[in-house]
Amino acid sequence: MSVRHASLDDRDRVVALLRESHAAAGFTFPFQAAFADRLFQQHLASPLACVLVAGDPVLGILLAVAYEHPFGAGRMAKETVWFVSPKARGRLGLAMLDAYEAWAKSIGCTSAGMASLASNDVSRIFKRRGYAPIETHFAKPLVI
Repeated sequence: MSVRHASLDDRDRVVALLRESHAAAGFTFPFQAAFADRLFQQHLASPLACVLVAGDPVLGILLAVAYEHPFGAGRMAKETVWFVSPKARGRLGLAMLDAYEAWAKSIGCTSAGMASLASNDVSRIFKRRGYAPIETHFAKPLVI
């Protein structure tokens, strides 16, 4: 299965995979298709973002952005969401990481970051590929 940069034609499939990703992550807030569509289109339009898709039909997505590291370490790529449908997991995900790292290098990033959900810890994959843990994030819902 090949990995490529998405086009607007991939919109419906990307939004469907974002819905599937949301459910798999176990988020307690509702999925919003319009927000997912906006996220996809913002990434697609930005010269400092990418949307990678894999498979035909599309079974994997990786959205990422690049930014100047806040502590002066140069430009850094950071994954926004990476999801591969369970029926396509395996080498497809590794090919997506290869394409993500190649994109990050092509726009001058000095490092690339990935995240692992507590509900689906894939940190072993990242460590095998040379990623090192840098911090742990916590979230607390706030009542408004």
